[in-house]
Amino acid sequence: MNANDDSGATMRCVGFCGLGRMGLPMVHRLAAAGYRVAIWNRSADKCAVVKQAAPASTIVCASPAEVAASSEAVMLCLTDGAAVETVAFGADGLADGARPNLTVADHSTIAPSTTRMLAARWRDGNGGNWIDAPVSGGTAGAAAGTLAVMAGGSEDAIASVRPVLRAYAATLTRMGESGAGQATKLANQTIVMTTIAALAEATRLARHTGIDGASIPAALKGGWADSVLLQTLMPRMIDAPSEASGTIRTMLKDLDALEAFAREHEVRLPVAALVRELLVRAVAQGLGDADISQVVQVEPG
Repeated sequence: MNANDDSGATMRCVGFCGLGRMGLPMVHRLAAAGYRVAIWNRSADKCAVVKQAAPASTIVCASPAEVAASSEAVMLCLTDGAAVETVAFGADGLADGARPNLTVADHSTIAPSTTRMLAARWRDGNGGNWIDAPVSGGTAGAAAGTLAVMAGGSEDAIASVRPVLRAYAATLTRMGESGAGQATKLANQTIVMTTIAALAEATRLARHTGIDGASIPAALKGGWADSVLLQTLMPRMIDAPSEASGTIRTMLKDLDALEAFAREHEVRLPVAALVRELLVRAVAQGLGDADISQVVQVEPG
């Protein structure tokens, strides 16, 4: 997609804060789609990587405020709710440089209650829209432009950034008002993490019973147990990757948010609770920064 094609895109310069495992390939996709992208990251070396790859398409900014001043819409992809609040409202944050009515699309995974608070604060202070737009699909999906985005916010606000998000997302679904996107992401993480835990158990079963675990993904392909997670993560459980595409610590952060959200709504999630305990043990065993597939190493409690 090009920023000036018939998809309806009219924005010339967009902002992006947070060039981590997900944010970096997303920004590369935006630049390749023809957008000028104003970028900021807490560690400047990531900005230098983007600038070197797309010197004509990127503007390296010294602060989130500078990103906001340069952009017609700003995307965030940050670690947690505290980081999002700081980037938006801290010293030299987005609020300090934003033009009136600026739209923010937050791809971070944070608590629905936090996103509703941030959205109200942004609307009251700036008059703009705050869209919670968490993503699913991992780093491979970000690089390929096949992410799934689940969004919360007004229909008009989501429509205004839809052409931009098409640079890295295959689907963008409005789930409801503010917070609905984050609530959907927590449901997504429930499915993802309980499935990963089941894959880890299947891998351990194979190891201890003489089954050729490396052949399981091919053997189950097309059957009811088949999935992207099976095909992607079981090989990584058998042959550990040299670099994490997503960490155990990050997934635990998401399941902590899920536990709080379920408690808030008086919903019991016993399977998810067991998986969260598995992740707590993984961190205690020194695996917090390992690839999520390495839950297979966790000794059962």
